[in-house]
Amino acid sequence: MMQTFSLPGGITLDCFQDGRFKQSCLSLQFITPMQKNTAALNALLPAVLLRGTESAPDLRDITLRLDDLYGASVGSLVRRVGDYQTTGFYCGFIVDKYALDGDKVFAPMVDFLRELLLQPLLEKGVFCENFVESEKRNLISAIESQRNDKRTYASARLLQLTCKEDSFGIPRTGDIESVSAITPAGLFSHYQTLLQKSPVRLFYVGDTAPEQVAAMLIPLFSGLDRQAETLPAQTAFSGSAPQAHTEEAEISQARLALAYATPITLRSPEFAAMQVCNVILGGGMTCKLFTQIREKMSLCYEIGSMFHGSKGILEVYSGVDKSNLELVQSETQRLLDACKQGSFSAEELENAKQALLSSLRSTHDSPGSIERYYATAALSGLNKTPEAYMEEVSAVTPGQVAAAAETLRLQTVYFLRGVN
Repeated sequence: MMQTFSLPGGITLDCFQDGRFKQSCLSLQFITPMQKNTAALNALLPAVLLRGTESAPDLRDITLRLDDLYGASVGSLVRRVGDYQTTGFYCGFIVDKYALDGDKVFAPMVDFLRELLLQPLLEKGVFCENFVESEKRNLISAIESQRNDKRTYASARLLQLTCKEDSFGIPRTGDIESVSAITPAGLFSHYQTLLQKSPVRLFYVGDTAPEQVAAMLIPLFSGLDRQAETLPAQTAFSGSAPQAHTEEAEISQARLALAYATPITLRSPEFAAMQVCNVILGGGMTCKLFTQIREKMSLCYEIGSMFHGSKGILEVYSGVDKSNLELVQSETQRLLDACKQGSFSAEELENAKQALLSSLRSTHDSPGSIERYYATAALSGLNKTPEAYMEEVSAVTPGQVAAAAETLRLQTVYFLRGVN
């Protein structure tokens, strides 16, 4: 059962009491509008904070502290949720009743989280240069690895091109140039701004009573003069003129990525129908794109689709031989047109529903999956429990799927092909 508390200083606490698990989790997220000039700063900050505190000045000391808490874990948490970026920590720790000899874990975990957040090891009044430079290298390496994965790269480029006037096109962790420009003083100044002005969302999953959790977490930010700013509302993709882009790279397998825009988002009554439409089109092994274009026509190595519900963009991705690029695009449009005309079988509809329902049922399988669903749903505006959403999925009709498909309009065509 979910309970939400408004704590002092613009802090929201969501508690999901569940006694099934031996592990609890607690996430802490600062929420900011997604912006190019702060994306890299937000991505880097938690990694630097996790490098050392005043009383645990290096990774070895932090590890020993966590070992004392029955092997608890703390990791960086950086997300993009529609028009927002979040940055903070995710903690996993054993439930108190499973500790030995009456030991407590939750309260010491909160104390250590406060230490990580508010008592970082400093050098000349700012973050330690060694920590910042080391984590910059790690972040740049992670960004470069995404570039080397051509499916990931093509998807990112598609969103950048489609949303060049929209925050959804900004990379979640910023770009290499922005990361390289970060200084210890600049990162520390950004950190202070977050502490003073950013809304904060806490999410707890475990068997402790929500009122007790709230009492334990109120001191987390005590002593800070916080004036949390109001976040702008989430927005749908506003649209622009259709466009096509081609890039070349040293690759043997070309990539084709297509973006279709729709006014339907996860905040719309038609969201469940659009999700079912996406699965029928390209969301699984029995979808139209896979069975027709890959299996029957052998035109590509892989193909599928995903729906970015927070923004209203359906993405089709594929790995193809460059000689088949135009044919795969035309066949994709043909199969989408079939969805618009309601040309799909009862079996296809049922398979799509069951795939979505299976995914939603798994939401309550672990504390982490509970946190991911509810924490992102609250920020994106979904505001539905998995059970309520399952009811909507089950009730979707063929006509509603066709109507949802009819709203999709081709926005961007992106080709990534070899240089030869």
